[in-house]
Amino acid sequence: MLFADPFFLYVFFPICTILYFVSKNGRYRNAVLLLFSLLFYAWGDLKSLPLLLVAAALNFLLARRIAGKNPAAAKAALVCGILFDLGLLVVFKYAAFLTENFNTLTGLSLPVPQIALPLGVSFYTFRLISYLLDVRWEKTPAEKSFSRFLLYVSLFPCTVAGPVVRYADVSEELRIRQIAVEDLYAGVSRIAVGLGKKVILADLLSGITAEIFGGEIASLSVLGCWYGAAVYALQMYFDFSGYSDMAIGIARVFGFSFPENFNYPFVCKTIAEFWQRWHITLGAFFRDYLLYVPIFGSPRKYLGLFLVWFSTGLWHGAAWNFVIWGLYFGLFILLENLIGKKRIKKIPLPVRHLYTKLVITVGFGIFYFTDPARLGAFLSGLFGGNGNPFFGGETLLHSLAGNAFLLAAAILFSLPVVPQIKKKLEETPAGLVVSGVLSTASSVALLVVSTVLMITAESHPFLYANF
Repeated sequence: MLFADPFFLYVFFPICTILYFVSKNGRYRNAVLLLFSLLFYAWGDLKSLPLLLVAAALNFLLARRIAGKNPAAAKAALVCGILFDLGLLVVFKYAAFLTENFNTLTGLSLPVPQIALPLGVSFYTFRLISYLLDVRWEKTPAEKSFSRFLLYVSLFPCTVAGPVVRYADVSEELRIRQIAVEDLYAGVSRIAVGLGKKVILADLLSGITAEIFGGEIASLSVLGCWYGAAVYALQMYFDFSGYSDMAIGIARVFGFSFPENFNYPFVCKTIAEFWQRWHITLGAFFRDYLLYVPIFGSPRKYLGLFLVWFSTGLWHGAAWNFVIWGLYFGLFILLENLIGKKRIKKIPLPVRHLYTKLVITVGFGIFYFTDPARLGAFLSGLFGGNGNPFFGGETLLHSLAGNAFLLAAAILFSLPVVPQIKKKLEETPAGLVVSGVLSTASSVALLVVSTVLMITAESHPFLYANF
């Protein structure tokens, strides 16, 4: 079941909401959310539901042991929990990748396991790991109610593709939630915005990406390579930030305050700033649980930085291009650290903007191509290495002319133009009314247009559901 699906929006979600608000009793509301969360997961991947239940039960019990008074038992429980959670990722996500590379290195022909990736495993395992570590570090108490903990693990707004919501973020709200009319309005508005990002922008941009990168990469002009990667970067942004907006909005309707996951990343002036604005909850996870963790007895800055970006790349997929992609961004962050913030600020602003956009565009091209040969052709084509002209090709010209309005809208809405206009309007009482009317009208329009497109056009799963 997808968020961007008429059945979810007009059947599943409304029924869940109506039943949820039948009573103000907290236990009843948690029971409704738990039931619908498990149903949502089973709808998408029934075979993997037992795995989620087992993972939740084991981590629940181990956390209770970690919070106990026996230091040796607590340490052993933490190690067992982390090994189990990481083991899920290794077995289900990386077994084939590791076997293929082992065969390549050794010349053996071990059978490559073909294991289906359980729905949302990359996200809920990280939530479980963060929970165990926070209990160990006494940042949060161990949950005593398994039903509440299972709700945290399976909560349908964030189970499939994030954000990486930590237990400490929602621990109080799992017990008691106060929901005002403003929450409902804000939640529905956020859902409409996220749906519009996905269906109107991301899905239409995906057609451009497929058109440019779907053929022979070595025949693309230099501008064609840059254009395809830039469009894909915009597609990824609207796809994933659209999902995050919908997740945050749905959670808001039920009284949960999820952390923000995107903050207009393309306004960045450094690559470090880009990653402070893109997939914020994942970056915070690696920062808090890996970057400053003592390695070989003490914190090691550069080794920690390498591990963070290697892990960031590998987390996104079992292919070398993802590892290269992670290390590529890590390299630029290392260089920025060596240069220093004060020196970087002295560089003219237009130069910093140009630098970051070029680096980001190349990065998303690396992210797109899982096939090494096509990736090599892309990287070569960026700088004219394939012997093609800088500007040329009927496909490129046709795409630029036929999608001018879409591209302009994508660039406009990837920047904080609308929030700035809204903020300016709300400085006066009359402007506040106008802002409210425009926001409501925009939400209705987005829902109507998105619904029409969902019914008439081909549906596309959210990209991060694959990771």
